[in-house]
Amino acid sequence: MRITYACPACQATVTQDSIESAHCLECSGCHAAIELPEDAIVRAGPRSRLRRCLVCPGTELFVRKDFPQRIGLGIVVAGLAASCIAWGQRELVATFVILFATALLDLVLYLFMPVCLSCYRCGARYRGDGIADDFGGFDLETHEKHRQSLARTKALGGPRSGGPVA
Repeated sequence: MRITYACPACQATVTQDSIESAHCLECSGCHAAIELPEDAIVRAGPRSRLRRCLVCPGTELFVRKDFPQRIGLGIVVAGLAASCIAWGQRELVATFVILFATALLDLVLYLFMPVCLSCYRCGARYRGDGIADDFGGFDLETHEKHRQSLARTKALGGPRSGGPVA
């Protein structure tokens, strides 16, 4: 299993492999260590299952496609721009071919991209076999609860509990 998270001490993006056998997560930038909770990873036979976030005390995680959103947005914007150019040149068939090709590319990427597990609270992402077995998809209500909690903490001047990983 692999984790990518923002270090709580220096906000650097950290990636660490083989977290099932690790005792702590260590930032490569500032060398801050996060002790792994005993109940976070259940080792059942050859597979390990994640029960909660290793970076923060959050237990609410969600399954998502492991694809950079900026690339997806870039594909959509490029398809839109190309179709607008074709439309401006009165090429109706080319306009729709471009739009359908963009939609087809999006569908193919969706079907073949692996999934990852994300923490609502700190944005840590987990990749590997069997990570999505016990968790569901994104829930807007849960996301909004954690977003508002973070906003209140910042407004009160409290410590930052983490943000989304880029």
